[in-house]
Amino acid sequence: MIRREFDRSWVASPPLTALAVLMLVTLGFNLIGLAIDPRIITGDPAWLKPAKFSLSTALYGFTMAFVFRFLPDWPRLRLWTGWVIAVSLTLEIVLIDLQAFRGTTSHFNIGTPGDALIFSVMGASIACLWIASLVVAIALFRQRFDDAAFGWLLRFGLAITVAGAGSGGLMLRPTPDQAASLRAGQPTPTVGAHTVGAPDGGPGYPVMHWSRDHGDLRVPHFVGLHALQALPLLFLVIRRLSRTPSTRTAIALTASAGYAAVVGLLLLQALQGEPLLGKW
Repeated sequence: MIRREFDRSWVASPPLTALAVLMLVTLGFNLIGLAIDPRIITGDPAWLKPAKFSLSTALYGFTMAFVFRFLPDWPRLRLWTGWVIAVSLTLEIVLIDLQAFRGTTSHFNIGTPGDALIFSVMGASIACLWIASLVVAIALFRQRFDDAAFGWLLRFGLAITVAGAGSGGLMLRPTPDQAASLRAGQPTPTVGAHTVGAPDGGPGYPVMHWSRDHGDLRVPHFVGLHALQALPLLFLVIRRLSRTPSTRTAIALTASAGYAAVVGLLLLQALQGEPLLGKW
């Protein structure tokens, strides 16, 4: 079964399937780094962030290849968006791993001209990824599906994922302290943060390390990004709940709206400086 699914993914998009496999290999090296490298960067093990990003990228690559199976009328779009997504994410992960190897942060780091250049290249690659993903989402809304419920879950799954990815742009805003330094003409090693109301690197929840005491923009970013997996998987449940196409479609649309609302509420909570589970 795994071999059959891999072959179908490869037919749908060789670059995205190759990206996913490469990221699984990268994840293995990052896990080795977690085991043998004791260094801490901004409160987390040096190789934790590369490991999380490589796993997320592998999942995204396989999922987008799956999405491409349902765009039979768009061969040229599948080709160029597949390559843009694969190259952009490969470059992103390479630079994240490079900075971890150097013992420094990858995001928001402008402490040296080299760090600033790396962060700028990462930003450009993610912008290309976002545009390509948006184009695929638009194509999904124009594509006809045999099962309307599944089609809506796939469309809104990718649309919410694109919006969730876009929410990451809010992390680029200077914090009040950074803004004050910039206005005063003083050098600042970082511009932007994912924590709202405190510096990055404070106490966090296990595994994900989202801020335990303050707002964290990574929460809505993460939940939004994985709508592309969560909503299509929900179809397995919906199909068991009802055999009536109109009922399945109504459930699919309601679930999509609910998921989008959750992402919006998590974003509002983070922007207000409130932690995910309230202050302990």
